Amino acid sequence: MRTVPGRSEHVVVVGAGLAGLSAALHLLGAGRRVTLVEREQRPGGRMGRLDRGGFRIDTGPTVLTMPGLIDEALGAVGASLTDAVTLHRLDPAYRARFADGSSIDVHTDADAMEQEVRDKVGESDAAGYRQLRAWLTAMYTAEIGRFIGSNFDSPLDMVGSPAALRDLTQFVRLGGLSSLSGKVGSFIRDERLRRVFTFQSLYAGVSPSEARAAYGVIAYMDTVAGVYFPEGGMHTVAQAMADAAVNAGAELRLGTSVSSLEISGSRVRAVCTAEGDRITCDAAVLTPDLPLVDELLGRVHRRMPATRWAPSAVVLHGGISSAVTAGWPEPAHHTIDFGRAWDQTFTEIIAGGKAGRGLLMSDPSLLITRPSLTDPSLAPPGQELCYILAPCPNLHTAALDWDQLGSAYRDELLGVLHTRGYTGIEELTVHELVTPAGWAAQGMAAGTPFSAAHTMTQTGPFRRRNMLPGLENAVLAGCGTTPGVGVPTAVISGRLAAQRVVGAR
Repeated sequence: MRTVPGRSEHVVVVGAGLAGLSAALHLLGAGRRVTLVEREQRPGGRMGRLDRGGFRIDTGPTVLTMPGLIDEALGAVGASLTDAVTLHRLDPAYRARFADGSSIDVHTDADAMEQEVRDKVGESDAAGYRQLRAWLTAMYTAEIGRFIGSNFDSPLDMVGSPAALRDLTQFVRLGGLSSLSGKVGSFIRDERLRRVFTFQSLYAGVSPSEARAAYGVIAYMDTVAGVYFPEGGMHTVAQAMADAAVNAGAELRLGTSVSSLEISGSRVRAVCTAEGDRITCDAAVLTPDLPLVDELLGRVHRRMPATRWAPSAVVLHGGISSAVTAGWPEPAHHTIDFGRAWDQTFTEIIAGGKAGRGLLMSDPSLLITRPSLTDPSLAPPGQELCYILAPCPNLHTAALDWDQLGSAYRDELLGVLHTRGYTGIEELTVHELVTPAGWAAQGMAAGTPFSAAHTMTQTGPFRRRNMLPGLENAVLAGCGTTPGVGVPTAVISGRLAAQRVVGAR
């Protein structure tokens, strides 16, 4: 594994999101001095928080899986996630509602989910679920160490040792290169159930029919390993990581924007801020989205084929009276409300990756998150906090005028939910509406918070690597580099970046 040569005693980490915080904790645990520079007034990056009208609103991810990875990062400095945050394991992890009026609860307990499938679908798919669960677990085991949790210097690293070749052989034997939808369909036949175990491919920026079965690892995290919610909101996890880093000796500079990197020869010598400070360093970990990294480096990263960006999302953060929500369908922390269309939805928002052809969903499938059901302190008395996420094309796929379209699309989404049984939802007070234009204003490429899509040519050793050509002491972390998009992978990317600085431990 290629590592930073020479001195690496002082490392500047640009960005205090999950990747930057994870990198900082692992670096501190290895005895390095760390300065964290964050442009926002709070740590967390995309896992931010907005306080509005008595509501405590998470502005980023709402689904927490694999908290053990965060605990691992905290453990590098002798801290613990359970000491800092109260975690609630959600049951059901999701409730899936369908256009025919049926619903399926997604339990992570094997017996409970098998019974749910038996009751809602039938005996044959209940047996198939057990087989699917075993396959998802085996796929996760095959991938997590070698293909997700390792640094790559070359695709040849996948076969560079007997152990690597053995893992690759197991991966292929499990059907990792086959179609995700086809593989899941070989275990279960009910179309509703297939959606439950394949919708996660959207996180990776590809449709279930296009996604390789390797992405079943995301379904494993959701449906087997479990979904959690931290008391106080998702941002409390990022704050706990930041507090642990500071307690371990890191310098955390909030409200500080990085304007440039001072580069001499093949090394970054200093990180320069918009406030005029020059922070000298032996190494730098860069976590902003890829185009912002390229701006700091003063060069454009070019790859063939060109980077394909994941679909984006419109997100509504709002509050509503508990008297209104009392008339809604049976409550759950997370509800996926599927439209009748499915393959068509992916065609519309992804459009085969062809620029300018993306469309808004004609029959939306939506994620409704109601976190104050689990933690009432997030909303004022008599009120409920509600998030609505609608996948949509990114700005490269469809250059829509969101300044004009945003409010109309908000109303359309609320109208759709009203017809699906969420009566009175039009009374939702929207405290924040985030569109692709809003994501772009935050520096996210193509106006998507999901970064580069996980196509075959943008996954594993083919994804943009975390070591930069021509620079020996600058390392990338975050969702645009290895291993990819999501809370677990962002945390892993920080560890991988730290390993590039200090070597594997």
